[in-house]
Formats: sequence, C-alpha cells, structure tokens
Amino acid sequence: MNTEIKPKYKGTKQLFENPFFERLSRTHISIPLIIFFSYAGCLLYWNTQHTSLTAGTTIFLFMIGMLAFTWVEYMVHRYLFHMKTYTDLRIKMQYIMHGVHHEFPKDKDRLAMPPLLSITIATLLLLILKVIMGVFVFAFLPGFLVGYAAYLSVHYMVHAYPPPKNALKALWINHSVHHYKDGEVVFGVSSPLWDYIYGTMTANAGKGSNNSSSDLEVAQT
Repeated sequence: MNTEIKPKYKGTKQLFENPFFERLSRTHISIPLIIFFSYAGCLLYWNTQHTSLTAGTTIFLFMIGMLAFTWVEYMVHRYLFHMKTYTDLRIKMQYIMHGVHHEFPKDKDRLAMPPLLSITIATLLLLILKVIMGVFVFAFLPGFLVGYAAYLSVHYMVHAYPPPKNALKALWINHSVHHYKDGEVVFGVSSPLWDYIYGTMTANAGKGSNNSSSDLEVAQT
C-alpha cells in the first residue's frame, strides 16, 4: 500500500469526475446489508424447496461458508487491497479500491463495496460454485454471503460508533491498529482468526493495552 497516505478524521474524496460513476462508488450501509441477507435467504429457500439436503448438512455447509468468507476477507484485504504499488497503474487501482478508505476512514458512504459490483461478484460465485459443488452451493453460499454481511456490519460499526464495553471492543482496537498505527498488520475485520494463523496480529492488538486504547480514542474523535 502507498505508505504516504495519512488518515484524515473527517471529509471525503471525489474519485470520479463523472457524477454517475461517483455515485456508484458510494452506498449507504443498509443497502448491501438488505441485499445480501435477502440473497442468502433466497438461496436457502431454494435449498429447502429444490434439493434433498438434510437440515444437518445445510447447517454444516452454511457454517463452513461463513468460515470460508473470513479467510477470503483476510486474503483480499491483505493481498489485493494492500497490493504492492510499484507501478502508476497499481497506485491508482489500490487507491480507488482501498487507499481512499485509509485516507478518509470516517467517510460512511465508502465503508462497503458498491452494491452493483458486489452483486455481480456474488452471482459469478454462484455460477462457478454451482459447477464445482452442485446443489451444495445452495447451503454453502448463503453462509458465505451472511459472512460478508456480518463483515460489513462490523466494519461499519468500528468506524461509525464508539467501542462497546465488552469483549467485542477487541474488534475496534484491532482495526484501529490497522488504520492508525500499521497498515501492514491486523487484516481481519470481522475476525482475528487468520491474523493469528498467518502471524499478522501484533502484540498490542486486541488486548486493550494503553497504546491501543489511546489510538482507539483518537480514531473515534
């Protein structure tokens, strides 16, 4: 990622001169949440009406789908959103995809992928996984999409609201470390699992240390 990007605690950035494309780059968080919970619900309904999968198999595949999303979330965030920017094209791509969020982390209109793009990706996943998994996709993909919606919810809350006074505060601290201390660590937003597995969890993250708490207070101002 471009290390020259410094976070601003208010404001926004126009990415496109064309007002249509600029509008497409923004979304209220409720829109993708409604879309993907509904998408997952429709797939589960299809599963119950048109497949012979048992309830146990459906629940198991649904949970595997949610877990799979946390891994994809980590990998996309680490290797795509924080791609190495050694060409002008990569610098531009990285900034549009994710750098603008690091520069304006409080811009609530850019805390989720534009719905048109995310719907397209979800539908392509459905078509590809249907070929690979057959009818199992109608239990697996709903879990994956609910995992995505859960990620969106957590990501929005850690940027828009003060941290809770319970164990979930660790998610706020983790993401504040990523944004305001070191953008090359703590890539998991909805879960720290893969940061622990791949060694990108720092000593201060998720433990409520004085340093992390101070950064969190600054981030919430």
